[in-house]
Amino acid sequence: MMYSHLFKSLPASSAAFASVLAGAVAASKSERSDANETVVSAGGWSKLTQCHHKSKDVVGMLHDLDERLENIERTLGASSSCSSTAATTSAAPPKNKYHNDSVGKSKTLPGIDVVLGSQWGDEGKGKLVDILSQEYDVCARVAGGSNAGHTIVVEGKKYKFHLLPSGVLNEKATCVLGNGVVIHLPSFLNELDGLKHQGIDAENRILLSDRAHLVFDFHQEVDGISEHRLGRNKIGTTKKGIGPAYASKISRNGIRIGDLENFDFFEMRFRELADYQMRSHPGLEIDVEGQLEYYRSIAKRVTAMTTDTIEYTNEQYDMGKKILIEGANATMLDIDFGTYPYVTSSNPSIGSVLTGLGVSPKKIHGIYGTTKAYCTRVGEGPFPTELEREEPGSIGEHLGVVGAEWGTTTGRARRVGWLDIPQMKYSTLINGFTAVNLTKLDVLTGLEEIKIGRAYKHNGKILNTMPSSLKTMSELEVLYETLPGWTEDISKARNFEDLPVNAQRYVLRVQELLGVPIRWIGCGANRLDMIDRGEGWDLSSEDKE
Repeated sequence: MMYSHLFKSLPASSAAFASVLAGAVAASKSERSDANETVVSAGGWSKLTQCHHKSKDVVGMLHDLDERLENIERTLGASSSCSSTAATTSAAPPKNKYHNDSVGKSKTLPGIDVVLGSQWGDEGKGKLVDILSQEYDVCARVAGGSNAGHTIVVEGKKYKFHLLPSGVLNEKATCVLGNGVVIHLPSFLNELDGLKHQGIDAENRILLSDRAHLVFDFHQEVDGISEHRLGRNKIGTTKKGIGPAYASKISRNGIRIGDLENFDFFEMRFRELADYQMRSHPGLEIDVEGQLEYYRSIAKRVTAMTTDTIEYTNEQYDMGKKILIEGANATMLDIDFGTYPYVTSSNPSIGSVLTGLGVSPKKIHGIYGTTKAYCTRVGEGPFPTELEREEPGSIGEHLGVVGAEWGTTTGRARRVGWLDIPQMKYSTLINGFTAVNLTKLDVLTGLEEIKIGRAYKHNGKILNTMPSSLKTMSELEVLYETLPGWTEDISKARNFEDLPVNAQRYVLRVQELLGVPIRWIGCGANRLDMIDRGEGWDLSSEDKE
């Protein structure tokens, strides 16, 4: 709870404290009730179009409650650092920690910030990472492999990333592939060479973890074989060998990047692993000698980029450097928390930052959840708010075509649907987002009405969490809330107030339902087509004061 620091210095046994606190809580409850009535009433939307009013939205209520608690503190004469703050604010209007009117980038302080996907992937994390990375010293990836794809448009030129962090476009940043990433070296080197052909020479700025596991060609073949055997029950993987590589890691017969530094040892381990795979998958043929020749040819180039990234990252943190973590995939594809078994083979949620990079949770600062203004999914698995995409003139076709919803890695058409609030709340609960990056708001332009999946209902009961059972997921009824659309072009909007009123209402309603500030709003395809509402819309900013 963000107000816990206030209670530590207050006399909990005091009758005066109990009385005053009860009044504050009652007032807060009353305001929350009013807020709900405002949201659903016919003419109440205008009250939500500006967050800096004494409004009844989430951010406004947080501010109001903060003021009440500070008043309680002053009334009771609480000591320590909190009372000194109260004394300061008595001489000037209290500062609203959850809102400021500044627009654009704020100064980034030392520490580790994380950008994560909060849906089923493809939310547009790369664009935010590209923008933020201009202020960071280190950009890192911590999980997944070449199954993750990011597309960034810079001055009309498209850059597609699969293994490399999007922050590689910042020529001053060092890019790290942590120990939690699985790396297919042929793909990695091709991506590096392709980027060089586009004018970005990044090889001397890339560091590979010596503990990162390798994906081999035969892992990719095994991936395809496994999908084929599953038939209609296939998972819908990218067939990039990610799952089989993690399986080798867990089976303790995997091979790591650092093993290339001693090629005799690498060769022995490779022959053992290849033999194991061929015995486990009858019909699989591996050109062992050809593969060894290839890895011998690239070993020197790869080992020049290899280091102990655990030591490096923590040293950079201790030196006061700014570190940005770029998540791959998304929370609903997490092997533990996602819609299992239709998930990836790693943990693309907040935990992967610790296990995939080797840093303490105390070093994490901002946690930024990226979500589209609607929802998409590639591959199989449940999708409660899904719309039919193939019907000409349908909303699903609009979202798919206008949003250019085809997979960066696979080229497959993405499934599309309305924004799913229960799923987003679940993702927020797991990751602890301090701010939200809402992307592709412009794709909703032109729709007469826009729906939000507000709640799940099963067997007549509202669910309070995401069900783990696929059967339950298939039986869900989604309760929707309908908002008016807009037709105005928003691609040139750079301030929240530049958005049409109905677009503002949509953003504020999503923010209210999630209970997390929406700081960034994507309003077009290009690099700079984004609104940054400022640090005041980031709950982590209270730690910077």
